Amino acid sequence: MQSSAGKKWFGRTPSEWLSSLPIFSLLLLTLIIGTGEMVHGQLLRLGERMFGDPENQVQYFLLRADPSAPTCEANPDIDALVAKQLADAESAPKSDLDLLFGDVAIDPNEIRASLEAARDQCRERFAVYERVSKAITPEVEAFREVETGFFGIFKFGTENRPLILLIMVAIAAISTTKHFHHISLRPPRTKKDFQVYSLAMLGANLLMTISASYYLKLQYDSGVAVENPLISIIAIALFAALSFISLKDVLKIPAQAEEGGSYGMGLLSIPLYAFMALNAGINFFMDDYVAGLAIYFGQITELSSIFLNLALYLWAGMLLKQTRVVSLFMDILRPWKLPPEVFTYIVLLAAAVPTAYTGASGVFVIAAGAIVYREVLAVGARRHFALAATAMSGSLGVVLRPCLLIVVIAALNKEVTTSELYGWGLFVFILTSTIFMIIALLKAEGRVTERAKAKEALPQSLRALVPVSPYILIMLLVVYGYEYLLDTKLDEFTAPVMLPVIMLFVIIFDKLRGGPTKVGGDTQADKKKNEGLEMAVRSATTETIGHIGALIMLMALSISVGGMIERSGLMSIVPAEMGSIWMALTIFMFMMVFIGMVMDPFGAVILVSATVAPIAYSNGIHPVHFWMIVITAFELGYLSPPVALNQLLARQVVGEEEMDKAAEETKHKPFYYRYERWLLPVYTLFIGLLIVTYGGQALINNADGLKPVSHFLGLDQLRPAVLDQSPTPAVEPAPAAEPVADPAAMDPAADTMLDPAAPAADDLLGGETAAAPAAPVAAPAGPSPAQLQAEVTEVVSNWAAAWSARDVEGYLSFYSANFELPGAQSRAQWESQRRARIASKASIEVDISNLNVQINGEEATAEFDQAYKADKYSDNVRKTLRLKKEDGRWKIVTEQAS
Repeated sequence: MQSSAGKKWFGRTPSEWLSSLPIFSLLLLTLIIGTGEMVHGQLLRLGERMFGDPENQVQYFLLRADPSAPTCEANPDIDALVAKQLADAESAPKSDLDLLFGDVAIDPNEIRASLEAARDQCRERFAVYERVSKAITPEVEAFREVETGFFGIFKFGTENRPLILLIMVAIAAISTTKHFHHISLRPPRTKKDFQVYSLAMLGANLLMTISASYYLKLQYDSGVAVENPLISIIAIALFAALSFISLKDVLKIPAQAEEGGSYGMGLLSIPLYAFMALNAGINFFMDDYVAGLAIYFGQITELSSIFLNLALYLWAGMLLKQTRVVSLFMDILRPWKLPPEVFTYIVLLAAAVPTAYTGASGVFVIAAGAIVYREVLAVGARRHFALAATAMSGSLGVVLRPCLLIVVIAALNKEVTTSELYGWGLFVFILTSTIFMIIALLKAEGRVTERAKAKEALPQSLRALVPVSPYILIMLLVVYGYEYLLDTKLDEFTAPVMLPVIMLFVIIFDKLRGGPTKVGGDTQADKKKNEGLEMAVRSATTETIGHIGALIMLMALSISVGGMIERSGLMSIVPAEMGSIWMALTIFMFMMVFIGMVMDPFGAVILVSATVAPIAYSNGIHPVHFWMIVITAFELGYLSPPVALNQLLARQVVGEEEMDKAAEETKHKPFYYRYERWLLPVYTLFIGLLIVTYGGQALINNADGLKPVSHFLGLDQLRPAVLDQSPTPAVEPAPAAEPVADPAAMDPAADTMLDPAAPAADDLLGGETAAAPAAPVAAPAGPSPAQLQAEVTEVVSNWAAAWSARDVEGYLSFYSANFELPGAQSRAQWESQRRARIASKASIEVDISNLNVQINGEEATAEFDQAYKADKYSDNVRKTLRLKKEDGRWKIVTEQAS
């Protein structure tokens, strides 16, 4: 999407001032918030090293704010206080309960001991106050200004992620609607197409406006204070604005509309967003669930971190599109004059890596699909084959590390981990890419072309590496810069922040190197348009707007469709017990393909996690195997009619003119070649899905017999150990643990970040909800169970004491390196958050009672009542810790509160 032409204000069109600049600011703010969190964690560590004084028991967290002088009496008259308490006790009126038990003797020695203990504690507080006051130097004050400034950045981001996302989506959606950039089966061309398009959009947006307004009314009528009315108000304003734009389009057909057309074909131009909104909205309204659309749409704010990451991925993709990186990498392959099928196979293998790092299959198609299409076509491939390759370029890598979709699955399903899914995803990737290669070669038309000789091609490829090497160096420098300066590695959690930074440095290098930034432009106008760093970033941001508005709105409505399916009871017809695991596999396989056809990946994962996954587990399907089936089936659905989202995105980036040429080129050819862009991806992923579904179950059933083969191939490390066991028998799914209430909801006056008295929900947990304890195993020879229980009891007590003393390093030392982290967080992010929250409290008291310890070999489970108090906030929860012995020490591996 490009900015509309017209009058410019200070070198910008009104559209750029009102959309591109705000979106750029919000994307940059999201980037700064993510990086600020990493920087803050390092500043806390630096503060401890520079200003901590262990000998005097002064740590940096005590210096983050000026201390308050204790109000207690350091030198009380103990004798006078003892006498007073004795006199008060004697003169106090007796209650009926006191009379029932008779006179109770008051021991003055006990009173004296208590008062002396209180005096000693008071003196210690004064001593700490004096030591801390002396340690606060001008250097400390300067440093903490910087440190608390970064704390404020990520605090602001944590508190306002939903608001940032909604404002970003609102601006992008308005711009997308205004420029007819929504995703549809075919773009509108004729006047009748535009009429149908605009009417459908008007109906959809009116339904969304009514639903959002009704939902806000319900919140106010409930009698409970509305938690964040601004979110609902912005949603109402957004859909009202979209309705106004659509009404304007209905009344005035765009000037670019062609004459003719038909209303029947115009139905194909209805945006998928509008189609989903109309279907879900009408169903909800008929079911007297008027607020349904708004409620399900609002789930994007509950998953704001994921969708903000998706926006950053889209921006990184558009920035990549503004560089010469992809074209320069293609220069390495061109000298070999490979057959189109082999060349495309290599391109798809290479495309899998950025696909995995961009989080979703459609993002890579949007970012590099046009380049893939052009390069495959340039080596002599058929247009339909090139279109198939373009649509598939973003499909194969979704099972590889660090794809965001896998992170979402693992976050919603505690039965699987990202390591297990990525490990088995590698096998699925090898399988599907090989199937593509075989089918492509079998369907090759036998063209005879001159092949390059190695002695000629190799020197040219090596020379082509020279211009690529600076880009590789830039990427490595940024990655190692984050690792060594911020102690942050490039993984599935940090990729959304690091990739845009990498791309910005790449574009800066492009400008210093000279020449046009964008390789895709063939005309002089295209080249001039992309001269200069500022113009390249502006162009990338402008394209990002269209995709944010189209994709995220589509995903939000996909969640609504999922809600419609869930409320319809359609999932209830799936039998809980299917008798045979093979029957269950077959039913779920076809069900997942259907869901993939009509829903986007993130909305579909949410639906499947809530409704289908528990039934699959109860029928004996291994969770890792089930999700491999789901992902493969989804990708097949995204490439299959009638919707085929990745095909639509490929069509969008390639252009209608190329689609017309492809149809003209093959109109006299056999059936397969006329529809190759559909059939090749479907054949590839359908065969792959069959093998993943049935072959995967055969692998699980015969895991013991296949161990020698996997050992010979060196694949033992990639095999999740849990899959080496036979599948568990069908059982009823365990009920989910009761969630811990949000402390902010319990204490409306508490601000979980500003007020140190109120911890966030995971502050009560200290981490992620625990998985079920492992099955007991025989205790090894060594300490008796009683001794082990005593060890665990001491560890739990010391853990609570370190937390109470705000000894951050000591507190963190109780957690295993394999501790299950909350949500989409890295270890560094989690530690930074814990440091900040503990250090921000003026005082913390953690008392444990009713402790029950169970020993299971090298593992232990500790259940207890936890009383937490921090300044003005207090809470009581039942907590479960699962610990494991590592290097002779008990370490916490999971933590759950209920």
